[in-house]
Amino acid sequence: MAIQVTMPQLGESVSEGTVSKWLVREGDVVTKDQPLVEIATDKADSELPAPAGGRVGKLLAAEGDVVSVGTVLCELDESAAGAAVPAPAIASAEAAAAKAAPSAAGPATVASSPSKGATGGNLATPTARKAALEHSVDLSGVSGSGEHGRILPDDVLRASAAGVKLPVDAPKPAVAAAAPAAAPAAAKAPGARASDLASIINGAGGFVPPIPGVGYGAFKVPAYRPKDGDKVIPFSRRRRITADHMTYSKFSSPHVVTVAEVDLFNASKLRDAHKDRYKKEGHALTMLAFVAVAAAKALRENLSLNARVLDDSYVIFGDVNLGVAVDSPDGLVVPVIRRADELGVRGITRGIDELAKRARTGKITADDLSGATFSITNPGLKGNLFGGAIINQPNVGILRMGEIAKRVVVVESATGEDAMAIHPVMYMALSYDHRVVDGVAANSFLWRVTEILEKAEFEV
Repeated sequence: MAIQVTMPQLGESVSEGTVSKWLVREGDVVTKDQPLVEIATDKADSELPAPAGGRVGKLLAAEGDVVSVGTVLCELDESAAGAAVPAPAIASAEAAAAKAAPSAAGPATVASSPSKGATGGNLATPTARKAALEHSVDLSGVSGSGEHGRILPDDVLRASAAGVKLPVDAPKPAVAAAAPAAAPAAAKAPGARASDLASIINGAGGFVPPIPGVGYGAFKVPAYRPKDGDKVIPFSRRRRITADHMTYSKFSSPHVVTVAEVDLFNASKLRDAHKDRYKKEGHALTMLAFVAVAAAKALRENLSLNARVLDDSYVIFGDVNLGVAVDSPDGLVVPVIRRADELGVRGITRGIDELAKRARTGKITADDLSGATFSITNPGLKGNLFGGAIINQPNVGILRMGEIAKRVVVVESATGEDAMAIHPVMYMALSYDHRVVDGVAANSFLWRVTEILEKAEFEV
């Protein structure tokens, strides 16, 4: 029986991916869950496992091809599952040719290595991830009791009660690729990007927006003329995705920016009192954690910022999932802390640390980067006064932290008189989508974030 292996939905907003590298050749016999191909998406790079054992038929997509969700990548002959010992996954066809030459005695036996989910990470429910953050449990050491080896909250609680990391006794099978819901769409030609963007924003026809590097109307961008000392750097895949995302966001969402001044005197004292204790536990207690907790609480009270726009309507989300921008070797990524309003400073701090570590080591998964309902970005130690960030689509708002600097502020003394004092102060800028968020709602949200930070009534 022939099984079609299709491009799966690797994340909530992923519609296509790039075939990075085939790990098998035509004719190879593979086992269930053995990695077949590496897929790169705008969220993360993932290995696609075999949905069943069998012999690999024709590879229907070449390395470098951009394929839509549901596109058939290859076929497996399930009847050949026991015909031969499977060949190992290989880095390239050339490496396979050197390693897999048959001998007179037959093919050599190769031990299969554990495989993970289609996203490249441990399969776990959002509530299990939340429990892991709260109980300091490393999910890589937890055996899942759910369907397909998925980790459930009870698994996390058992691991926490045991006081040690649970061994991973066997590889966790990944979910088989789903059958396509419709005929796969052909990959779009690079030259069609301008018309695609116009169609996305305005439907078929209508206004054609200015295109970077081309121009608009009668204005044309001057041609580049190379000069000694110039260095032309081709766009990486990640940089191209980021550029297209930011361009789309600016054209589709009417951005409005509002700024608040935040006196961090009380929050800074609280942080100074507890940062050493957090450091001993292996975590960095940063002002970003306080801002994230304040933003999550303010979002729960002002849900109009916790939304996304549809064609002729918009959705108010029930869960508050914070996307927090962190740096990675391939550029900026925005992993998600789920149900952030249910986590305190400790849970948020652990979540940020875990996601940032995975991003730095290249282990971030598509699940980690999907499902944000609002975003926060922090320019770091070398920041600036403030700046208006571009909205992370499909969110309707993003909060950007500015630098924290000592400034003169007016405070009320114990006698009720005004006095001048030197306090740490930060300017925060909220960018919001004026299609569905009005100024009153945006200002109420930012005012509430400021109030929470200035009172600093956090449980740490």
